[in-house]
Amino acid sequence: MLETATFANGCFWCTEAIFQRINGVNKVVSGYSGGDIENPTYEQVSAGTTNHAESIQVTFDSDVISYEELVDIFFKTHDPTTLNRQGNDVGTQYRSAIFYHNDKQKRIAEKVKNDLEASTYYPDPIVTEITPYQNFYEAETYHQNFYNNNQNYPYCRIVIDPKIRKLLKEYSDKVKAQP
Repeated sequence: MLETATFANGCFWCTEAIFQRINGVNKVVSGYSGGDIENPTYEQVSAGTTNHAESIQVTFDSDVISYEELVDIFFKTHDPTTLNRQGNDVGTQYRSAIFYHNDKQKRIAEKVKNDLEASTYYPDPIVTEITPYQNFYEAETYHQNFYNNNQNYPYCRIVIDPKIRKLLKEYSDKVKAQP
């Protein structure tokens, strides 16, 4: 059964590249979510004045991968303990957030977060916001499929490559076969 998940965890180029590689994920779209204005541009979101976060919208087959597994991958492929920041990307547009689409997603996201906090996987408190989905606006075309189209771009090599290596190491059983 196809379902939708919406996540924000820093630069959407990174997040898109991770979730595109997961079995059961049919589509990943980079965009903006959680903000106050309709149809924002990258320049507006980057300025930090729209309350939107760089986000991805994931269409996945829940018969292949569960929402809980996606949330686990979400939490473990970025730093959910830094408020409004991922690495050198700073501002509310880079915050960690799960925009849940229904009560079931909310319960699952809260459970995974609580379990992680109880496990001390992260030494600091998790600051990820778990908030109702309100909107998603697709980012400009040049942001879509960015990593796959620009793997030699310095940002991709320095920031995204290590995240993909972590995904391949920790979730090898969940990753699509590479051509």
